[in-house]
Amino acid sequence: MRDKKLDKEMADVSGRTLICRCEDITLKEIQDLIAEGYTTAEEIKRISRCGMGPCQGRTCRELLLAEIAKALGEKVDKVAPTRYRPPTKPIRLGGIVEGDTNDLC
Repeated sequence: MRDKKLDKEMADVSGRTLICRCEDITLKEIQDLIAEGYTTAEEIKRISRCGMGPCQGRTCRELLLAEIAKALGEKVDKVAPTRYRPPTKPIRLGGIVEGDTNDLC
């Protein structure tokens, strides 16, 4: 039987353990989302922004997948990763207003 003090300390650690440094998402937040029923990396990414910071998931993607696998009782390679999307090109709003088609290509 586990000690209640140990359980509290473990809960405190998960609240301080960062999964996604760019978006400041903690292990506890990920665990709470999984407990709420979000069980895919894509769902968790969309609701929490985990993996959407400047590193684009290079740091947190594997940690997120490992936590989902642990919760589902599966191997990490059985958990579907998030979708990769190519970067977009920024366009000037003034170009749209002015009808400049060079910004739209």
